[in-house]
Amino acid sequence: MKRDPARSDGRRWRRFAWTAGAERGSVGVLVHPETPDTTEVLQLLRQDRMTQPFIFDTGQERRLHLSWKATQSTLLRLQPDVLVAQYTRKMMAFLLVNPSPRRILMLGLGGGELARFCYSQLPQSDITVVEIDPQIIALRDEFQIPADDARFRVVRADGAAYVRALAERVDALLVDAFDSRGIATSLADLEFYRSAARNLSDHGVLVMNFWGAVERFVENLDPARQVFRRNLRLVNTPSGNVVLFASRRTLPTTCSRDLDVRAARLQEMLHLDFPRYLRRLCEEASLA
Repeated sequence: MKRDPARSDGRRWRRFAWTAGAERGSVGVLVHPETPDTTEVLQLLRQDRMTQPFIFDTGQERRLHLSWKATQSTLLRLQPDVLVAQYTRKMMAFLLVNPSPRRILMLGLGGGELARFCYSQLPQSDITVVEIDPQIIALRDEFQIPADDARFRVVRADGAAYVRALAERVDALLVDAFDSRGIATSLADLEFYRSAARNLSDHGVLVMNFWGAVERFVENLDPARQVFRRNLRLVNTPSGNVVLFASRRTLPTTCSRDLDVRAARLQEMLHLDFPRYLRRLCEEASLA
């Protein structure tokens, strides 16, 4: 066990050597007034019953966990702007519909994969990230999430309430908000999806990551389908996540020449497989 001294910002960490499967590394737990003592933290980690987010560090990768069952986010230490998770790469397919988003709203900060990528690769975009959990926000520096500036900010708030109160439309609403069991429960509400649709620009796109308890898929798909009807697609990923795309306008159903050209251009710019994302988006049937 290694306990870190106080950092320059006054925060303290508890760090432990750890083996997860075949990987050796260290676990980091940020100390706050409700954090259990060292003995209890170790017991909770072994039993996978931690009630606060924690970090697993291998040296090359840093991962955010709410439990050992799934990795919430991954940072490649030498390539911090790379999208590691398959579902985050596929979520960027919204650029096929709106390639020049001026305003992006993200619900759920996590370890900041999408935030870092969009900030570095979409310099024309104004980005707001909404996160309800102050313990997640407290880890932003550990995951090299950009500091707030003129075009980037992290706001502590409930994402569903924030969307309902929006005064300006957004070009992309990226939802990646979870608790330890799956999709955040506050999102499974018809009014959230109505507010999301109302606050999308004419070419705006809602993109939402589905993971975790299957019953929460159903709780969200039913209201999403009521609101977006035929303008909704579900795309599977090899990792088991499902990505929902929805828009005020009809999503692509055929891979036109213009879309092929756009996909090739985006692939060249961002080094993601947009031609394949386009095919998958066109292949998937609507749920209407």
